[in-house]
Amino acid sequence: QVQLVESGGGLVQAGGSLRVSCAASGRTFSSYNMAWFRQAPGKEREFVAAISSSGGSTYYRDSVKGRFTISRDNAKNTVYLQMNSLKPEDTAVYYCAAEYKQSTINYRTTYYYPTLYDYWGQGTQVTVSS
Repeated sequence: QVQLVESGGGLVQAGGSLRVSCAASGRTFSSYNMAWFRQAPGKEREFVAAISSSGGSTYYRDSVKGRFTISRDNAKNTVYLQMNSLKPEDTAVYYCAAEYKQSTINYRTTYYYPTLYDYWGQGTQVTVSS
């Protein structure tokens, strides 16, 4: 069982930066592939970024490539999402998610499916004003 708690959301002007964090409970954090998803009002939850259990592989949706960076610190049981050059369309509730069943090879082609993930945080609001 893993519990995930997000923090670091807030209100920022367009062009600004935010870093959201996700702290995980449990001793096996380094075994979990981790991801960030987001959901804007009236829209479906969408994939944002993912990182493999070792941190050796990262994946991004096209619209955030070059602006967002996902990272993890397995010693601190924490995954981060650094968001730069924020745009109003990045406004959403951001959720972190964890899964442990996929091998590194399989995860390369499955990371963006929300149904893949076993554990979810409660979300943190990110609002970007224009």
